[in-house]
Amino acid sequence: MSAVLDMTRPRVAHYPPSSSSSAGQEAVDLARFAGLILDPWQAFVLEHSLAERSDGRWASRDVGLVVPRQNGKNAILEARELAGLFLLGERLIVHTAHEGATAGESMRRLEELIEAVPEFSRRVKAFWHANGKEAIELMDGARIRFRTRTKGGGRGFSADCVIFDEAMILPDSTLGALLPTLSARPNPQVYFAGSAVDQAIHEHGIVLSRLRERGHRGDSGLAYFEWSADLADSEGREIDPSALTAEQIADPERWAESNPALGVRIFDEDIEAEIKGMSNRSFAVERLGIGSWPSTDPAFGSVIDLTRWRSLTDSASTITGPVVFAFDVTPDRAFSSIAAAGTRPDGLLHVQVMERHPGTGWIAERISELSDEHQPVAVICDANGPAASLAERVGNVTVLTSAEYAAACGTFFDLVSQSQLRHLGTGELDSAIRGAAKRPLVDAWAWSRKSSAVDISPLVAATLAAWGAQQSNPDPFFI
Repeated sequence: MSAVLDMTRPRVAHYPPSSSSSAGQEAVDLARFAGLILDPWQAFVLEHSLAERSDGRWASRDVGLVVPRQNGKNAILEARELAGLFLLGERLIVHTAHEGATAGESMRRLEELIEAVPEFSRRVKAFWHANGKEAIELMDGARIRFRTRTKGGGRGFSADCVIFDEAMILPDSTLGALLPTLSARPNPQVYFAGSAVDQAIHEHGIVLSRLRERGHRGDSGLAYFEWSADLADSEGREIDPSALTAEQIADPERWAESNPALGVRIFDEDIEAEIKGMSNRSFAVERLGIGSWPSTDPAFGSVIDLTRWRSLTDSASTITGPVVFAFDVTPDRAFSSIAAAGTRPDGLLHVQVMERHPGTGWIAERISELSDEHQPVAVICDANGPAASLAERVGNVTVLTSAEYAAACGTFFDLVSQSQLRHLGTGELDSAIRGAAKRPLVDAWAWSRKSSAVDISPLVAATLAAWGAQQSNPDPFFI
């Protein structure tokens, strides 16, 4: 049996005081009229997000909802959109999603709700299904548009409500294009709805991370609701999703704590199947709502320019010259990475992350397998890093001194700055570069594992592999 908790209330909830929640209750009733019966937790979110001040404006201009997948967040968005069209008199609602298929599915669900109610359907002028221009338009000109997020999408519109679905993948550029559409409206509102951010795979999680920090500190003008397991590390800090034990993963109380729809649309047997099929980290993020949230500190800048790094992405890039492998381990030994580097046909350097997994026990066997397959000219690790203890087990490893490690870091930085490197654009390296910090050395610097906000083992491994490839290639390009 699942643990019994009050799942109506999120673990983290903040909403400003208001003089009236009548619009919220009316929105819940309207949804019920359309056949959309909200769970108590869904009604709780909708009612508090539509609370009004004494002057009739929304108590919360911004609304944030973070809840694990498949719990039913989309029903809240659908109820909000029905209210905007048929209750609140909003002229334009913009619903955005990371992928076109998700935006299209959201429109189809809302269309079905509307068509099932004659009082709603007779007010519809048209359902527009043109690719990229999906919209529902009412006879009085009110509209809801469903869009895939783009850098400039939304410019030129003036919206009353903007909904960012899949907000864990929301580029700053999209936010910059759409938020100004609210400024000229008398009572605007914006929703951010998604699941926990894992910066190792979510390239654009910083927007939701900033909103989450506002919710946790109780900012005015924001209604924030988060369902997540209440777990911390030994020092009381938010636990890393890779650090959960098997007992924590299998704890039904944590399942109930983070999934308000447990027993309604998610069941114990479904979760047990997920545990068998997912890594502990994935389960922690997707089912327990435990994120790996990127730093939002504006003083925490990337050592490597992210725009330049991303401009060097080449999904077809391959190594044709000698291959070098390198491996690295996080200070707590929770994660390890293997990277490869070598020259391309055009003489540029190619780097990629081959593997990244929890723990260290898999490293020696996997490097042996990769070596048998690719015959590398070298396997490298940092002599003064946590990976050095594995060198003897791996065998035939070149360990770099502190000076060589610093030279490798400088070389990697220069290769990127001079656009002499290409990579595949994978999330592990992107995340590491965004969160990597450096530590000073005598007349040089090196990547700092302890000061970085994320796991930088993929970046350290790539840096060492790139240095090894440079040393093994006689082309003057690398001198």
